[in-house]
Amino acid sequence: MNYIQDIQKELEPLLSKLNNHKLYKNLQTIDDVKIFMEHHVFAVWDFMSLLKALQNKLTCTTLPWTPVKTPSTARFINEIVLGEETDVNELGEPKSHYEMYLDAMTQIGANTNQIEAFVKNIHNGITIKEASKQTKVNLEIIKFVEFTFNVIASEKAHLIASAFTFGREDLIPDMFFQIINKSKTKDKSYSKLTYYLERHIELDGDEHGPLSLKMIEELCGNDQTKWDEAKEIALEAIKHRIALWDNIANLIEANKSILV
Repeated sequence: MNYIQDIQKELEPLLSKLNNHKLYKNLQTIDDVKIFMEHHVFAVWDFMSLLKALQNKLTCTTLPWTPVKTPSTARFINEIVLGEETDVNELGEPKSHYEMYLDAMTQIGANTNQIEAFVKNIHNGITIKEASKQTKVNLEIIKFVEFTFNVIASEKAHLIASAFTFGREDLIPDMFFQIINKSKTKDKSYSKLTYYLERHIELDGDEHGPLSLKMIEELCGNDQTKWDEAKEIALEAIKHRIALWDNIANLIEANKSILV
């Protein structure tokens, strides 16, 4: 039995719904992109915790050091951490992709106050639930982030890997490039967003997908229970992504109606 193909087949209806979501049609102007980024940035932020949880599980991050069971998977995770946590921006400065995303938001005029206040609260030791309440984070964003951290709290590497591998659908960059190009003037530059998107295309490439699937196979092995759990998490992750997309699409539509 090919467990990966089984999961992928189960995911097809949800992925089709996600890939054909009305959100993409609603994204037509820089103002629409601003709204999108102000909400999507929370997913950019919590992705790093998902990744670091995998690094804790699949590489040795404790002392004294001991060799890991699967060096190929450990290398894969460490490569992604390098690219996501300490990449270089268009100026050659080391920055995380989260920080690069914030820079891109600032350059296009999106509001970063809420996410920065939220992360500052987290840094100061406030719980995610309380930080969300204090900064009045949108309910669907809270549900999305809480799902991520519930998966992490399971302490099960195969579940975290499933959410990471199947649940993080990339943006459709061509659409963003079109909006950016249409909106450019000699007085406006969106170079940071363009660079961010280009880096994601470059780093994702053709290698990360197959390696992440191999990671799932190594973690689940021939354990039917683990495969069933991985499938359930994959389905839930995409459902939460669709719910987030629904919410952002509705906010963009509401904003358009106000502007009319």
